[in-house]
Amino acid sequence: MSRRTSRPRQQSAAPRIIAASPCPCGLPAAYGECCGRFHSGSAAAPTCEALMRSRYAAFVVRDAPYLLRTWHPDSRPPGVDFDPAMRWTGLEILGTTEGSAFHTTGTVTFRAHYTDDGRPDSLHEQSRFVRHEGAWVYAAAVFVD
Repeated sequence: MSRRTSRPRQQSAAPRIIAASPCPCGLPAAYGECCGRFHSGSAAAPTCEALMRSRYAAFVVRDAPYLLRTWHPDSRPPGVDFDPAMRWTGLEILGTTEGSAFHTTGTVTFRAHYTDDGRPDSLHEQSRFVRHEGAWVYAAAVFVD
């Protein structure tokens, strides 16, 4: 996921999510046991889908260091800006190809829902992931809509 806008940005507080909160990625687990363990560095995402979900959750909680850490160095931007008017509201995984422990590449097609200044919208994307130094990283995206 590589959401960028041209609007001037101001940093604002991330939504309050604690370890016991439901994970923003949509799986039926607490944040600390789900994507939070990837964000903290205590575990690595074992599949492309897990990495996609954790990156979505990182956008929700505004964890720029995690997003940059899981971005391939060939396409990684110098920083991540979060639009203060945008709130991520849900993630739908629409399909995956490869991306397991037995693969070196994979894709995840998803729809990420958000509000922008209170107006609902969504981002439909197919993200491509590769293994880099043994870990899954986000490489590139194709916007579907």
